[in-house]
Amino acid sequence: MLKLTYTESDFYMERLAQSPEQLVALRVILAMRVGQKIVVQPSSAAFLLPINLPELSMLEVAVRDEGGENIALCVADDEFAEVSLGGNWITLEPEQQNGIFIAALSDRIELLLFNLWQATEENASVILDG
Repeated sequence: MLKLTYTESDFYMERLAQSPEQLVALRVILAMRVGQKIVVQPSSAAFLLPINLPELSMLEVAVRDEGGENIALCVADDEFAEVSLGGNWITLEPEQQNGIFIAALSDRIELLLFNLWQATEENASVILDG
C-alpha cells in the first residue's frame, strides 16, 4: 500500500506492508481514543513526476500491463507526467487539504512509484542545496 501524506506545502510518500483496511482501522481507533473526528472517503489523488526520469518508461509498461482502474498516467506538459491514483482520503474535515491518501496497487507499481518519487525528492534536495 502507498500512503501519501499531504501537508500545506508538500506531500510525502511511504510504502507500507499493511493493508488499507488495517491502516483505516488503526486511525479510527486512535480518533476514538482522543475524541477526534475522522473522515474516510473514496477519493483520488495526483502528483507530478519529471518526464525525464529514465524509470518512468518502466512505470508506463507496468501500468499498461497490470495497472487496473486505480492508476492513470498522462502527460501534463513538456516537463512533467501526472500520476493519478484512486484510493481513500483520510482527514479531520472532508474539505481539508491536509491528510493522508492511501492506495493499494500491485507490488511492482507501488515499488516503481515509490522509487520514482524518491529520485525526484533526491534531485530536488540537490538543486536546493546546490
